[in-house]
Amino acid sequence: MPGASLWLKREPSVAEVLAAIEKRDMSRYREVVFCGYGEPLSRVYDIIEICKKLKAQYPLPIRINTNGQANLLYGKDITPLLAGYVDYISVSLNAKDAYSYQAMCRSEYGEAAFSGLLAFAERCKKHIPHVALSVVDVLPAEDIERCREIAGKIGVDFRVRHFVG
Repeated sequence: MPGASLWLKREPSVAEVLAAIEKRDMSRYREVVFCGYGEPLSRVYDIIEICKKLKAQYPLPIRINTNGQANLLYGKDITPLLAGYVDYISVSLNAKDAYSYQAMCRSEYGEAAFSGLLAFAERCKKHIPHVALSVVDVLPAEDIERCREIAGKIGVDFRVRHFVG
């Protein structure tokens, strides 16, 4: 929702999220996006419940912006759960290699997070129509090009996001 703060005092319940959406004129929106300063897929079962209701009520595509570490978090492949509910998933690549990724993101999974997010993006291709890796335009040009090559190698789209901060 444009203008909405991404900082929350607490995690809203599924009912609270749906109630907030129902207060909106959804015909004004082109898509529904799950993103924020946390990781949306840390609540994958809630996301799926919300998506089911959204798909039943609104003809809008659904996008998730993620760090791509959900399979590591759950210890299993959660991508099949997203099939039919998520139309677009954008995985934040953030770096050209595992070492750089860990230095920037400080994942609890260490350098394994980088290969984990790439595997996640590849698995998403089987279940989600549009998959992309993304980076922010603060990276050096040669790192951005290396990231573009990585996306091409695994067969997903690549997007450079503008840093807003």
